[in-house]
Amino acid sequence: MELVSVKRIWDQGEHNAFTDLVLFQGALFCVFREGSAHVSPDGALRVLRSQDAGGTWQSVSLLTSTQADLRDGKLIEFRGELLLLGGGAHHDKSGLQSYLWRSKDGVHWSEPYEVADKGYWLWRLTEHQDALYGVGYRAGPDGDTRLYKSDDGQQFKSWMSVFNNQGYVNESSLVFHQGSCFCLLRRDPVWSDEFLGLLGHSLPPFNQWTWQTLDKRIGGPVMFVYQSRLMAVVRLYEGNIRTALIEINKETGAIHEWLTLPSQGDTSYAGIVLEGDDLYVSYYSSHEMILAPDNSQVQIEEIPEKSKTMIYFAKIRLSN
Repeated sequence: MELVSVKRIWDQGEHNAFTDLVLFQGALFCVFREGSAHVSPDGALRVLRSQDAGGTWQSVSLLTSTQADLRDGKLIEFRGELLLLGGGAHHDKSGLQSYLWRSKDGVHWSEPYEVADKGYWLWRLTEHQDALYGVGYRAGPDGDTRLYKSDDGQQFKSWMSVFNNQGYVNESSLVFHQGSCFCLLRRDPVWSDEFLGLLGHSLPPFNQWTWQTLDKRIGGPVMFVYQSRLMAVVRLYEGNIRTALIEINKETGAIHEWLTLPSQGDTSYAGIVLEGDDLYVSYYSSHEMILAPDNSQVQIEEIPEKSKTMIYFAKIRLSN
């Protein structure tokens, strides 16, 4: 496996993070959160488009809200439309609400409408047999996750009201392969001491699950299948925090790190597009330094440098 290229594609916001990537109508679309800080009331979802396989990118949309910090946009094509899923952390402290926007061209978007239960963050959508599935999580010491299903891309019903509650379970990624569904689930040692990731497996109708504990902590997961192998792009924590391409052993839960992307610190939350043996990856990282002017009167050589979260696009060749 080879990292063919990687380049920065956006750095204009103060904090640029939490990406996703999709191929739609022959173009690549990348969405991410842009705000003044990692958590801030001005969070908005910016959409970039590339019509030359990631060579150049242009901003085509900026979705904002006066009521909420918009976070973690996820893109999926469904029945000829582009859907954008995101979470809104409300300024009035009334809790989090998941929202969905629709577009026929990736540029012009509908008004958002509420999906899933209030307080459950519907994290990512995956299509299977003309239906959409996704896992929503509710944070807190008594938090849990729910598995949602939608037959029309508009109404999301709870398919399993208690999906997994083994510790602080939160971000997730689903894949369907050869009649099975797999779920990669993040855990964090916040309200319990359990932190190793989980791999779930289920057969139709996907309401009975078995769980395998992984041998590493993971964050910001996005999973895919390549040549019947279970792969993912995640944040890894041991040693230097980084964004990495991994393979997961379905039987043992062992994680093998194949490739580390240029990254460190505040990083991960990748989006992927798999085209044959080529994997396109969007992600964010804070490994690069920028000039940070504090005062316009200061000489350029005296201006301090600081790390900044910026958006990157990588091309990886998976074939050996």
